[in-house]
Amino acid sequence: MNSRSLRLRLLAGAAVAILVSLAVAWLVMSILFQRHLERREIEELDRQAIPMIAGLQIDTKGALTVTTQPSDPRFARPYSGLYWQITSRHGRLRSRSLWDQELQTGPRGGDNSSWQRRTLAGPFEQELLLLERHLTLAGGHEVIIQLAEDQAPVRAARAEFSYELFLFLGALWLVLSGAAAVQVQLGLKPLERLRDALRALRLNPSERLAVAQHPPEVAPLTQAINQLAETREQDLSRARRRSADLAHGLKTPLAVMAAESRKLRARGDGAVADGLDRAIAAAGAAIEAELARAKAAAARQSITPEAVPARLVAERVVSVVEQTDAGAKLAFAVDVPDTLAVPGSAEELSEILGALTENAARYARRQVRIAGDRNEECVLLSVEDDGPGLEDWRAEQALVRGQRLDETGSGHGLGLSIARDLVEARGGNIALKRSKLGGLEGEMVWPLA
Repeated sequence: MNSRSLRLRLLAGAAVAILVSLAVAWLVMSILFQRHLERREIEELDRQAIPMIAGLQIDTKGALTVTTQPSDPRFARPYSGLYWQITSRHGRLRSRSLWDQELQTGPRGGDNSSWQRRTLAGPFEQELLLLERHLTLAGGHEVIIQLAEDQAPVRAARAEFSYELFLFLGALWLVLSGAAAVQVQLGLKPLERLRDALRALRLNPSERLAVAQHPPEVAPLTQAINQLAETREQDLSRARRRSADLAHGLKTPLAVMAAESRKLRARGDGAVADGLDRAIAAAGAAIEAELARAKAAAARQSITPEAVPARLVAERVVSVVEQTDAGAKLAFAVDVPDTLAVPGSAEELSEILGALTENAARYARRQVRIAGDRNEECVLLSVEDDGPGLEDWRAEQALVRGQRLDETGSGHGLGLSIARDLVEARGGNIALKRSKLGGLEGEMVWPLA
């Protein structure tokens, strides 16, 4: 896919945006899950501390005793990860799980009624979440109550949750990217319809895009295309009129110059007359070339959706060529189905078949045949004769503008090149090759696509 493709840019942008959003969601949800576990952990430690605080007693000597210890059996198992410790100026009481280790005490907070929470490196190389509270008992005795729990299970739970969440969000990214692809495809559908409408506009210059059939977002574009098509059609019309006016305007001066050339030749000034004839011939060739170029340009830019019946045009061309000196002595055959149609106008096809048929009649011995056919891929039309034919390199050269098959005859070598330009303007192709009749065959092919 082209890197400048609008579809690729939209898909890539959507995929990256979704990926970044899901990555942020994954990070935030992992942190929230950890905080949720910590809150549950704090609530559980606070619940364990309540009966222990209620069971605190101090004897007359200031010694501490705990009549009610937490019920969790982990407090009684060494290195279990769940610990408690009560500290006073007369000594410490601690859970059996601490064994011979101690919890570090922190500075006294301002509020004795709330727990202070912090994380610290505890005994047995464990990272602990510690709840600490300073209390003043009857008689002014101050004690520090601490409960702590190892954070390793919390970190493990968070890692497991993050991994499963990663898998889920990865699958969700694929689903959302697919949905974005469908959304992009649906969003670009109007552009595909616009492309089809432009194809119809190319085939028929009089067509215009229906603004109401397209979304409002595309309406300015369709209006601009309609304006451009209108301007293009007007420019082409003016160009064709100017070409015709130029050709007709130059005919009279050239006719006058030809008459003057004849007068000079009659007075015996043959050298001047020859030079004048060459100038007239050059001017005529330039006019024919310009008209041929205008016809080909009009064919390219003003392609009509209709196709012209090939047999009707072929018979009309044959009826004209039969009246010439070369065609009067030949047998013409038109083997073209009545239903066969080729792209273009009747004028263009007459120009093409006229050039090929006149050339075939000039070199044929006894017969000239025009044949046509159609298959699933293309339309074929050919003109062949039983003349001497051409070598491959000469046949290819004959289609070049200004090249003549007969250097001694009249003309400017434009007929076959004009035929080639008109065929190619309609998306077709023309080739000269050896005919089955023995002479030259001009084959034209127009793809149906």
